[in-house]
Amino acid sequence: MTRIAIIGAGFGGVAAAAELLRQGFRDIVLLEKADRIGGVWRDNIYPGCACDVPAPLYSYSFALNPDWSRRYPPHQEILAYLDRCARDLGVLDLIRFGTEVADASWDGTAWTITTTGGDELHADVLIPAVGQLSRPSIPSLPGADTFQGPKMHTAQWNPSVPIENRRIGVIGTGASVIQLVPEIADKAAHIAVFQRTAPWTVPKPDRRYGRFRRAAYRRMPALMRLSRGATWALTLVQGAAVAGNPVATRVVRTYSKAQRHIQVRDPLLRAKVTPDEPLGCKRVLFTNAWLPALTRPDVDLITEKIVEITPTGVRTADGQDHPCDVLVYGTGFAATEFLVPIRVTGRNGTPLSEAWSEGAHAYLGVTVPGFPNMFLIYGPNTNTGNTSVIYFHESQARYIAQAVRLIAKGNTPLEVREDRATTYDTEIQKRLAHTVWTGCQSWYRTATGRIVTNWPGKATEYRRRTARLDPTDFTSGATLSALDHREC
Repeated sequence: MTRIAIIGAGFGGVAAAAELLRQGFRDIVLLEKADRIGGVWRDNIYPGCACDVPAPLYSYSFALNPDWSRRYPPHQEILAYLDRCARDLGVLDLIRFGTEVADASWDGTAWTITTTGGDELHADVLIPAVGQLSRPSIPSLPGADTFQGPKMHTAQWNPSVPIENRRIGVIGTGASVIQLVPEIADKAAHIAVFQRTAPWTVPKPDRRYGRFRRAAYRRMPALMRLSRGATWALTLVQGAAVAGNPVATRVVRTYSKAQRHIQVRDPLLRAKVTPDEPLGCKRVLFTNAWLPALTRPDVDLITEKIVEITPTGVRTADGQDHPCDVLVYGTGFAATEFLVPIRVTGRNGTPLSEAWSEGAHAYLGVTVPGFPNMFLIYGPNTNTGNTSVIYFHESQARYIAQAVRLIAKGNTPLEVREDRATTYDTEIQKRLAHTVWTGCQSWYRTATGRIVTNWPGKATEYRRRTARLDPTDFTSGATLSALDHREC
């Protein structure tokens, strides 16, 4: 029986386990470091946290949900949905909670996995599904350790820290911050938002789903697929804009400009919130409340560079001290550092960090030369800037299930060929070089400028390319043994 170990029990890990169960595999374990499932939706509990992809699309195609309360549901609702899916699909019973993986090494025939607690287990197939947005990124700012008040990242929100009548300093203007600030503005005494670059925003077409709609969805599930299809069609416009289509770009830019002119009357503030980077080089943000929140008298948008964190606040390059009682980092994630801090060692003792020394790469974002029987969920270049990442998770899960079937049938390891992986990576990087993502520094890119997160084409192209595994892309069995012998 093929032993399968999945690291992480977020949407990706649950998708992989569910697909493998459907394919008849039973010896599956999910190793989850936390005490419950959920990934980013478990970790991000800051006020206002919600999905920025419409719920009809941000869900499994095989488990559509008739009970969403609104088009863009809050994080608690998404977490409850994932909990329910894991339970109904039989995945929940496969999870070992409180189990953090420290090391995974290929021993020639299988993977030896060591936990931070010192436990050891063995698996024929290793599926890391730790995500791209699991490790908060906190900038190294002079004096940060001297700050006397509470400080936290949005992904490490401490609900016991009081916000009411406090002066809150918020560093960053990304997706989390534009949700957080409007939510706490009525509670805080004052909010100082420190902005490095203004994000592109567009109106958020949110609305509540009434009980009649939910009842209709339960009685006629086909209506949910119709809604999902319509939502998918709308994402194509944003996708085309990001890809550089001039008509789509003009449409999105027009919506964004109109929003700024309607919601921000002060020309000085409007200038501050007007982006100076290409549309789409960073994630376009959906919001109805962000710009109005910045117009409040008790909210300041500060564009001067931060030079120091002081014991009582933040000092900017113009010499101004901004007093803060609480400091919040809305500075995103270390998305380009895949699998860190897990130490992964492949064939012939090669560390994954060495194989990825010039930036993470994987064939179809799933498998890496030199690392037999290892298949990634949400690996390099599989992020999407305009549609649901769950669509990609499902594609990867189906591809991986085909690989596991091949491994089980031949009772032999499977490793992607170096030449196929190199040709693929060259193609992807060449295509990415002509995208808008090269227009600014973002979490999509490494310090050297290599884009390691995003997929350069349409989601349908990725689905097509992963639909059928080509056995000739891989070496296996005797070939790997010969390589091991030769290289030793």
